Amino acid sequence: MLRHLPPSTVIAGVLTIAVGYTGPFLIIVHAAQQAGLSSAQLASWLWAVSIGCGFTGLWLSWRWQMPVITAWSTPGAAVLLAALPGVPYAEAVGGYLIAGLAVWLIGASGAFDTLMRRFPPALAAALLAGILFRFVAELVPAARDHAQLVLPMALVFFAGRRLWPRYALMAALMVGCATLLAQGGFGGSAPGASASATLWTLPVWTTPQFSLAGLTNIALPLALVALTGQFLPGMAVLRHDGYALPARSPVGLLGGASALLAPFGCHGVVLAAITAAMCTGPESHPDPRQRWKAGMVAAVCYVLIAIVGGGLVAVLQSLPAALVMATAALALFGTLGASLSTALAHESHREAALLTFVVAASGVSIAGIGAPLWALLAGVSASAVLRWRARRAIPATAPAGGR
Repeated sequence: MLRHLPPSTVIAGVLTIAVGYTGPFLIIVHAAQQAGLSSAQLASWLWAVSIGCGFTGLWLSWRWQMPVITAWSTPGAAVLLAALPGVPYAEAVGGYLIAGLAVWLIGASGAFDTLMRRFPPALAAALLAGILFRFVAELVPAARDHAQLVLPMALVFFAGRRLWPRYALMAALMVGCATLLAQGGFGGSAPGASASATLWTLPVWTTPQFSLAGLTNIALPLALVALTGQFLPGMAVLRHDGYALPARSPVGLLGGASALLAPFGCHGVVLAAITAAMCTGPESHPDPRQRWKAGMVAAVCYVLIAIVGGGLVAVLQSLPAALVMATAALALFGTLGASLSTALAHESHREAALLTFVVAASGVSIAGIGAPLWALLAGVSASAVLRWRARRAIPATAPAGGR
């Protein structure tokens, strides 16, 4: 293996992980802070998603000899930004478990492709966009209240999206840290940070509890955005680069791993989409048959980070809340744009998708059930009515005369 492991393959695997931990993981940190989780619980969350990504990525890349890149669910973490503060943590863990089992069942049964064909992707995208909107919009008051920090970060991020899109978020975070360092803004720890934090990670078991809130506000949206927002584009990236991976294998395995690790804080292990292209393309290795080793490198990095995650959590919790919030919002910006584009792309689903977006963005909670389920119910109902009206209109608009 080492004989065919050029520096480009190692760099591709390492950068794939670096991009995830220097930006999108701050969404998890932000969600944990919003929900008041302890440093030990956050460290366990980091351990669970990292160890899950590491061992599943190792197996899938080796088993199929393909660069199968795994990741935690970034859209899922965004869902938790809204849902986790309103659900007791043990019930949220129960939701993680249900979501993982649902994804495992869909993958193991071979129903993934059928389900994705039948469920309108516009509605799933609109649901995710509505959930993300409120948190991306936080950039505006943040830019007003912390202009010296947020504005340079935003400028670098948007310039980077044009010049070096894969590293734009990393560059924005570096600018934010440099700005705070110049201002002496790293003096204290974030609330909940522990002075006794150690380098090594000790997983924390939380016994799952099951409730209606955990099912509707956590499990349902987590499973839906994992399937539509991660597995679907993740499979598309692999197939685009010539890797015909059967969907049943990764969806079933990753869903099962998510369920097993849920009591330790894992909200979902999925296929990577955007960052996966770093390992599946020619920049990783000129020979497509050798690119699977980049997936192995990425997986080993996950395992190493899982082992020393306690130190990483201590560093992340020392970051000021404004920096964490701004980085998380910027990390979600591209996902929001892609979700809105998908939601409004097809005229036949546009009105139903827009209704889904509005209800999800409202954050309304009725009878203890949060906005995600109401948004789905509203969108599916509107879609059914619109399709029924379209079918009724066909005879009236059909041309007169022959068959």
